[in-house]
Amino acid sequence: EVQLVESGGGLVQPGGSLRLSCAASGFTFTLYWMSWVRQAPGKGLEWVSSITSGGTITYTDSVKGRFTISRDNARNTLYLQMNSLKPEDTAVYYCARGSWSAVASGSPRGQGTQVTVSS
Repeated sequence: EVQLVESGGGLVQPGGSLRLSCAASGFTFTLYWMSWVRQAPGKGLEWVSSITSGGTITYTDSVKGRFTISRDNARNTLYLQMNSLKPEDTAVYYCARGSWSAVASGSPRGQGTQVTVSS
């Protein structure tokens, strides 16, 4: 059974930082693209970043230069370092298996972790 468990969310002031983690199990982590997606209140699911099995990385424009995705294949863990956070980054963040197109088609994702950016 595929399991993706996110952690690390919370309340942070604008300009602050958070590091999200996602523990993966039930599949061969090293073989898959992994992604972070988010859903802001009242909005649809939005792609944030992806990392391929080979380490190629892409970001949505709004987080470039502020967020860093990484993976530790030895620990089956995906990370998202978020710096210079803005109120518009407030959302539930989900770890997902696969590319954005796979996620949009129903690829597994975790239960999510809430990130709130507010003063």
